[in-house]
Order: sequence, then structure tokens, then C-alpha cells
Amino acid sequence: QVTLVESGGGLVQPGESLTLSCAASGFDFKCYDMIWYRQRPGKERELVAAMRRPGNYREYAESVKDRFTISRNNDRATAYLQMTNLKADDTAVYYCNAWGSGNDYWGQGTQVIVSS
Repeated sequence: QVTLVESGGGLVQPGESLTLSCAASGFDFKCYDMIWYRQRPGKERELVAAMRRPGNYREYAESVKDRFTISRNNDRATAYLQMTNLKADDTAVYYCNAWGSGNDYWGQGTQVIVSS
């Protein structure tokens, strides 16, 4: 059974940091691109950061460049999204996505609220 479980969301104040985790199981994690999406209130889901094969090439949405960092640990089958200098506009449900080998797997999402 394929699962992606996000964790690490919560309520933080502007300027603070948060790290999201995405624990994967049921598939060969190292063979998949790992991507973080988010859906802000009233808006469509958007790509935030991706780590793509080969070579673990990283790409970021312009709005999070220099603030967010995507990483992965293949031994632990876990992807991470380190978020710094959070802004109110980062408030969203964050989703983990694994893409590859003709498959497209999604987690259930984790809520991040940035508010003073």
C-alpha cells in the first residue's frame, strides 16, 4: 500500500520557521521526483518546490525562492520542506507528491497558518 504522510504543519508567527516532513512507503522512493504543492485559501493548488531526477535538480516557485528549501533522505524515504521567514501569504495546506514510473502519489496535506 502506497502512503505519503505529511507532518510538521502548525500555527506560526510571521518571520518564523517551520519544517514539513513527508514520510513515504509502499514504493521505491528514490526513483521518484518529490514535489511540494500548496493550496492557499480560495486559490488553486500550486507547485512550491520540487526535487527532480536525475541529479536531484531543485526548482522553486518565485514566491518562496531563498526562503524555502526542499530536501530528501532516501534511506528514510522522507522528503522535507524547510520554510523560513514565513509570511501570512504562505498560509495554506501543503501537500507532498511523488511522481515517476507512470505513477502520481499524494499525501493528505498538512495545514500551515502564519498569523500574528
